Amino acid sequence: MFEGKVAIVTGASGGIGSAVVKQLSEKGAKLTLVGTSQEKLDKLAKDLNLKEGQFIAVPADVSKEEDVINYVEKTIEAFGQIDILINNAGYESKVTPIVDTPIDDFKRVIGINVEGVFNGMKYVLKHMIPRKSGVIVNTASVAGLMGSPGLAAYTASKHAVVGLTKTAALEVAQFGIRVNAVAPSPVDNRMMRSIEDAITGGKGEMAKKEFEKNIPLGRYATNEDIANMIIFLASDQASFLTGGIYRVDGGMGAK
Repeated sequence: MFEGKVAIVTGASGGIGSAVVKQLSEKGAKLTLVGTSQEKLDKLAKDLNLKEGQFIAVPADVSKEEDVINYVEKTIEAFGQIDILINNAGYESKVTPIVDTPIDDFKRVIGINVEGVFNGMKYVLKHMIPRKSGVIVNTASVAGLMGSPGLAAYTASKHAVVGLTKTAALEVAQFGIRVNAVAPSPVDNRMMRSIEDAITGGKGEMAKKEFEKNIPLGRYATNEDIANMIIFLASDQASFLTGGIYRVDGGMGAK
């Protein structure tokens, strides 16, 4: 499905990111793995049995413009093109009301979740536009479609991802480039463990049960549930889809 394609995946060593990398690699893509830890990226490549020449691993803090420029340049040096960007790196905020939210925490969340997405699109599109081809999939959240008390920074950041996705899609449609976003509900991975524990003071299982009551299908999404939608949007099967925000939410949006 992705033979001859080159994909960049940010947040590659996280739960959703690693599930996306697995599917892309199995379907023939060459990959740039981007994450904050070289050690974790190397472990991911080893665990997935990625071969030399099939991937490169580039550590980066996506909130830093120079790091984004670097992973884009490294991809061009290694593979000569960029066909797909999975803008997936993300950071959860501390669970506090607005009046108690430290400004440094707010800025950190915006830096990774918003500036990281913006810079990724900015510098990848500089290569996609001349080729008049490419696909970008951003990871938003259902928190980007509603209010989430206690998660002001995270919620604001994901609303911003929605706006960036729609704006970019309109700007580059004339070049045949598609830009979409996925909006997951709670996913059964490390980020939700952190949020659950923060809400309940370490009694995360209690929070998990309460969250699941609000999901019609009665469970959290798996990393693979989200990866399946990302892979579809990145594929030619979604050739007429752009500017969309696709909920993967177990029915939450139907309420």
